[in-house]
Amino acid sequence: MSFNRRQFIGGGAGALAGLSLWGCQGESGRETADPGSTRTIVFNNGTILPVDPLFSEFPAMAIRGNEIVAIGSLDVVMAAAGQDAEIMDLNGRTVLPGFIEPHMHFALMAGLGHLRDIGPFQIPDFDGVLDALSDIRADTEEGAWVTARQYDPILLEPPRDLTINELDSVVPDRPAFILNASGHIAYVNSLALELAGINRDTPDPAGAEFGRFDDGTPNGILYGPNAHMPVIMLIEDISNRMDTGFVDAGREVGKQAAALGITTLCDQATGAVAGPPELEKYRQMFADDKMDARIRSYVFSSQPGWDQAGVRPGEGDALMRIAGWKIVTDGSNQGFTGRQREPYYTRDTLGIYYVEPSDLQQMAAERGAQGWQLSMHGNGDAAIDSILDAIEHADAEGVDVRALRCRIEHCSILHDEQIQRMRSFGMGPSFLINHVHYWGHVMRDQVFGPEKVELLDRCKAVDEAGLNWTIHTDSPVSPLGSLHKLRVAVARDLWKEPETILAPQERVSVESAIRAITINAAWQCHSEDEIGSLEPGKLADFVVLDQDPRSVEPTAISDIGVSETWMDGRQVFES
Repeated sequence: MSFNRRQFIGGGAGALAGLSLWGCQGESGRETADPGSTRTIVFNNGTILPVDPLFSEFPAMAIRGNEIVAIGSLDVVMAAAGQDAEIMDLNGRTVLPGFIEPHMHFALMAGLGHLRDIGPFQIPDFDGVLDALSDIRADTEEGAWVTARQYDPILLEPPRDLTINELDSVVPDRPAFILNASGHIAYVNSLALELAGINRDTPDPAGAEFGRFDDGTPNGILYGPNAHMPVIMLIEDISNRMDTGFVDAGREVGKQAAALGITTLCDQATGAVAGPPELEKYRQMFADDKMDARIRSYVFSSQPGWDQAGVRPGEGDALMRIAGWKIVTDGSNQGFTGRQREPYYTRDTLGIYYVEPSDLQQMAAERGAQGWQLSMHGNGDAAIDSILDAIEHADAEGVDVRALRCRIEHCSILHDEQIQRMRSFGMGPSFLINHVHYWGHVMRDQVFGPEKVELLDRCKAVDEAGLNWTIHTDSPVSPLGSLHKLRVAVARDLWKEPETILAPQERVSVESAIRAITINAAWQCHSEDEIGSLEPGKLADFVVLDQDPRSVEPTAISDIGVSETWMDGRQVFES
């Protein structure tokens, strides 16, 4: 079943009711055969870790269709599966629940993933970046935009911003747009500024800033999505990919996820580009079993039209569901736009509030009363204060905030008293754990200093406090992949300083880290009854690894191979 854009927009409160109609196709959204004729498979001779409270292990598991039917000894599993079941020999490999990526940006990966990566993991110095941009210009048709992504000045040697002076020198004759790795900052040249109508007299957008030289003229640095998203949509290649090419591009993202053992993607900016019509394209991806990962959508609050389109929390099915309401309260710490209590270590600025605290309180009370799970981006400690104050206000207004399981995304700098406030409101943090590995040295030396950096991504502290916490990549901010996140949470080693452990007191056990990418992540997106652990009756989402993550050195966890990935009872990847 499909819905065209007019039906979606014009349907008002019933527009997303089409999602509930998927129920006629079976619990997962696909047509299901008679249970008696459904394929039954027994996986045996391996280490199966269901991620239950005791972190048990078993040798065998059976699935029938898209559900798990048994787990335990081979005798127990065969009794449930029947003698006609197919037997698959795991040959000693390890089975875990399918990994859940709790925070990524699906549209950015689909719409901008084809752009040239000029980030520091590819090009370590500024001159190399300029050479790459010159090469991109030479390969770009006359009149077309020169585009690239992942530029991150703070990781370059030496660190250096990219202004119109540098961009105009290598791309003088066509517009240029470069996205920062954080997704919060972009860099454009003079022609792009002209096309976008940005000049000395252009006021800053709400919750964003245009970078300026000392004389007030724009310097080509755009701080905040409200500053750069309108520019992105001027780029025909990207706008077309976000429109007619979005379904196919999204399915490619699903394939990338499957190859990494990821079976569920939590998109933290659904509709950021086109608003509610994006949802129709998400649904279309799942036609004919062509999408290899589930989606939990957090709709982007800055886009209008959600209420008019009748978008409601929980609409959808096990494959694609509206999970929550996304609010971005501040910027990026490595971009010095995350909102802090005190100025940054090397810059006399507090960062930016994208949403003023008083406005956030109103939003939280209003949307919480409507039943929305609030997923709130908070990088700086002052931004986290504002989020906690907003939840406290919603609670005082009668909203059952504990039932909502409100989230703080990134939650980078976290004080002890903030952890206790989160606990009292039943909140869960989701850490961009790769901040530790890739940016840890600059967080210490440039952003926060050696004392405050000890508060970065406090996995152990929230684990001991009993919070349901997760770890994420924020992809494409850092590379998609769950095993690397697992490694960083356990080892906390630094990319540039392999022998350095950042805040060693915040290291967690392998078991705790596995929970963070499976059952905890399922809980955070209100899906723990379906996915996140291997239990009879749950959906057959699991990953087969070449090695048990508990059996290798922490820094070797990221080297473990993904052998197979199964989503909804279907093998979606095999190495």
